[in-house]
Amino acid sequence: MGYVDEVLEQVKVKNAAEPEFIQAVTEVLNSIRPVVDANEEKYRKEAILERIVEPDRQIKFRVPWVDDKGQAHVNIGYRVQYNNAIGPYKGGLRLHPSVYLGIIKFLGFEQIFKNSLTGLPIGGGKGGSDFDPKGKSDREVMAFCQSFMSELYKYIGADEDVPAGDIGTGAREIGYMFGMYKKLNGTYEGVLTGKGLSYGGSLARTEATGYGLLYITDALLKDHGDSLNGKTIVVSGAGNVAIYAIQKAQQLGGKVVTCSDSTGWIYDPEGIDVALLKEVKEVKRARLTEYAAARKSAEYHEGKGVWTIKCDVALPCATQNELDIDDAKTLVSNGVKVVAEGANMPTTLEATEYLQKNNIFFLPGKASNAGGVATSALEMSQNSERLSWTFEEVDGKLKGIMENIYKNISEAAKKYGREGDYVCGANIAGFEKVAEAMLAQGIC
Repeated sequence: MGYVDEVLEQVKVKNAAEPEFIQAVTEVLNSIRPVVDANEEKYRKEAILERIVEPDRQIKFRVPWVDDKGQAHVNIGYRVQYNNAIGPYKGGLRLHPSVYLGIIKFLGFEQIFKNSLTGLPIGGGKGGSDFDPKGKSDREVMAFCQSFMSELYKYIGADEDVPAGDIGTGAREIGYMFGMYKKLNGTYEGVLTGKGLSYGGSLARTEATGYGLLYITDALLKDHGDSLNGKTIVVSGAGNVAIYAIQKAQQLGGKVVTCSDSTGWIYDPEGIDVALLKEVKEVKRARLTEYAAARKSAEYHEGKGVWTIKCDVALPCATQNELDIDDAKTLVSNGVKVVAEGANMPTTLEATEYLQKNNIFFLPGKASNAGGVATSALEMSQNSERLSWTFEEVDGKLKGIMENIYKNISEAAKKYGREGDYVCGANIAGFEKVAEAMLAQGIC
């Protein structure tokens, strides 16, 4: 049994109750086989794979808070500090009922390679809680966030671990957490990213993940003599990533005809109205039924169905494992050319393999949704320098980073005889940098 297979077996035994984590590790380790096989003796001696799949530390804590009726509740908080070989731990805080340790570990593991691909000095980490901010008042959300930070603050810092937002954690939640950190720690530092513009946030951070997704997708198409202009695009999700992916896609000449939320989806053959979508989702925090009610050209459907719409480009921007093998078969039969992940691991392993076998250009999330964390790192730089860059400056840097990510993953795939396999290229390009740093720093 080879080194990769040995470590995979160990991971499956030790983490049997964490399928998302096993899925993430399986995808990465299988795709970096060429570089591991070429360096097996050195990597095995230094236990590089065993060390990279095991987090530096896993923090789990109780989060008690009181609702508006005076009832006390208890949620569980997590922070997994995965690998800081190339910089301080960096990764978002997810607030969603589905959160448990396995989800946080999978996200943190992915973050190692995603952060490495940005070319910026940031390591991998992730955190969150099973708290659900939906339907809660501002006061209730503040009560939870302050309680959450009263424990988390002990483990984070501008040069140690810099959390950010994720699903369920937007500007409101980051603001409450930052205020509590400042009070408890007595310092004003860039310990969180995604902050409001009035207290250290960065322009273009809100748009960054969605914009970055389209910059790298456009770079891929241009590399193959094509562009987004005139393309029909389907998008899942209706949160931050999806909204700004839709906006940038349409700025680049594409027509986005779908979006979705947890209850249903919209098909709008005239193209999604971004201003209306923002009003429904960002201002009213309402369901997509309100979008359909306000726009005659839109059809609302219950459940899942975005991937049934014929398209050139598919952008899954909602959540993990939302695009399965049946969806992949439908997309292929409908003539899709590109699938680029806007969310973290939204495509199952079976679906990914099917798309690749059918010669569909597939961009994995650790490359294609790296724009958010890249801009978070740019926010860290601005905080350290006590500077604020213009939107155009940040957006320009983001575009350059995403185009460079595409170049690096394409070249890594070619180097190991896997041209066009961007999953392999992304994992190898991200892994090689981290492994080199780990080897240089010794067993620690």
